[in-house]
Amino acid sequence: MTSDRRNRNSVLFLSPEDLQGMIRMEEAIEAVDQGYREAARFPVVNAPRRRVHSPDGIRVSNFPGGIPGMGVIGSMTRAETVAHDSTNQDYGYREHPVYLLWDSKTARLLSVMMGEINDERIGFSSLMAMRTAATTGVGVKHLARPDARVMGLFGTGGQALNKVLAIKAVRDIRRVNVFSRSPENRKAFCAKVEKLCDIEAVAVGGPEAVIKGADLVICATSSNVPVFDGALLEPGQHVATIVGSNTQLVEGGWLKKGRRENDDETVRRADVIVTNWVDSVLSEKQCGLWDPMEAGIITREQIIGIGDVAAGIHPGRTSPEQITYHFNNNGTAAADLAIAKVVYDRAKAAGRGTALDIASPGS
Repeated sequence: MTSDRRNRNSVLFLSPEDLQGMIRMEEAIEAVDQGYREAARFPVVNAPRRRVHSPDGIRVSNFPGGIPGMGVIGSMTRAETVAHDSTNQDYGYREHPVYLLWDSKTARLLSVMMGEINDERIGFSSLMAMRTAATTGVGVKHLARPDARVMGLFGTGGQALNKVLAIKAVRDIRRVNVFSRSPENRKAFCAKVEKLCDIEAVAVGGPEAVIKGADLVICATSSNVPVFDGALLEPGQHVATIVGSNTQLVEGGWLKKGRRENDDETVRRADVIVTNWVDSVLSEKQCGLWDPMEAGIITREQIIGIGDVAAGIHPGRTSPEQITYHFNNNGTAAADLAIAKVVYDRAKAAGRGTALDIASPGS
């Protein structure tokens, strides 16, 4: 017998194709900014990233939480294969991320979304590249000097391209100095940047040339080891890294020590240290900040949540000479679901996706 329609729920399924062309980086940054502001004001609506690993190197990551002001609560989950050499992490296969969106007031399931969300100008480039770049953009928005014009960039992959787009959205960047291990990749990347962002992009030969004279020092690599010497940093620079390792990689026998793009000297010299989710630094022993804490270089109290800065709870940068450091340590639902909710609303309005008629529990 068919259940009464009042006891049924229409759930919107969105495929990878349905998610394309729904959001631009500027909008993603604003959504992520709101997500972290709300997380700072009501911390129990979000939780640290959780990861599990199989003996065969399969990793599943889960990001639970919500943004009440956007009317959403839920999670994003994704799986991938993980392998390592002495200096880099490699993903042989990465499955589509899956988003589950519930209404934060009624507990009704709104949508199941499967696929990567990308800026319409770039398309697919790297998994979670938009969310990671938008979060870096939030850090730059609140911590970098307003007059920042020159960006130094480590990396030439999809993460790096999204970083340029994000930072261009919040600062009037005129030049990008780019370094990666491959001269050919540097040259090709610079051509992409100049076409996409209409700014000068220069391939340089090493870390010194990336950092000298830059206002922003941005890392977007898959490195397991520090990519530059913190002694090279100059007063007033804003630094951002994206590698936030987890202790399970060491405990599972895949690595001898945790991954990091930053060295201890970068942390030592930073006047302001901000991270996405402080609890993850502690629970996952993310060595970019965990190791300096263990060595007595910094204390737990010196690490600030990005949401506290975005919400005005902490002032962040207080002088032009300060070095600010954003340890973009991992994704959270504050970012993932903020972006996903914007896309869901627009996809629904545009008639995209497939409506699933689901019987409510107990009906």
